Amino acid sequence: MNFFYTINGSRAKQIVLVLILSFFAGGFLLTQTLFHIPVFSTKDGPKAIYENGTIKDKVALTFNISWGDEKAEEILDTLRSHDIENATFFLSASWAERHPEIVKRIQEDGHEIGSMGYAYESYTSLEAQEIRQDIAKSEKAFKTLGVDKIKLLRPPNGHFDKETLKIAEAYNYTIVHWSLNTEDWLNPGVDKIVRNATEKIKGGDIVLLHASDSAQQTNEALPSILRELSKKKLKTTTVSSLISGATSKSEEIK
Repeated sequence: MNFFYTINGSRAKQIVLVLILSFFAGGFLLTQTLFHIPVFSTKDGPKAIYENGTIKDKVALTFNISWGDEKAEEILDTLRSHDIENATFFLSASWAERHPEIVKRIQEDGHEIGSMGYAYESYTSLEAQEIRQDIAKSEKAFKTLGVDKIKLLRPPNGHFDKETLKIAEAYNYTIVHWSLNTEDWLNPGVDKIVRNATEKIKGGDIVLLHASDSAQQTNEALPSILRELSKKKLKTTTVSSLISGATSKSEEIK
């Protein structure tokens, strides 16, 4: 009898131990999920903007370009045909150097230009000095192209950390993320891109799109996106205008 209870007591302890470990493991995974948030801030320090919750009737359409020769001009044509003159284009400076005529047109069409650095390498894989060198090189390239008042920075791939935030602040940049990811670079289908862009959109959102050649379906989706915005009575504006005076929503990087 005692042996029976001894075996079951040990088994009970094992079960309790497994449950405790499972609880903590589950808690860890939940914490990782909850805190896998794409925008962060340092405590009482620089922040990354991804929306302006105080704006009710305007959104910012943003287009990343780091590669390609064709899609950027097609998208500019579409925006012009719909009288949109206030999108924000985040450019890698190395791409901009190779396409000065498109950079010029972006400006002439009234759109805003933000930086994605020079070489389009993830900043979280670089040392602090390498990030500084990349930003400095991009500034020199943009200035040569006649774009010398860039104040918005979108780190390559959207990857950044506390160090990146501090470096960006030192260069007087605001890091801009996004609140809606269309996933257009995956080419999931035009309808999917439109839904990703507009199904949950609200005033103050910053929408991530791409004008690189790898995003084959974005231009086809763009007219429907603009029509949906009109139906929802949402107007477009530049990121700078959208976040002017904004209280950013952010999560502290520990």
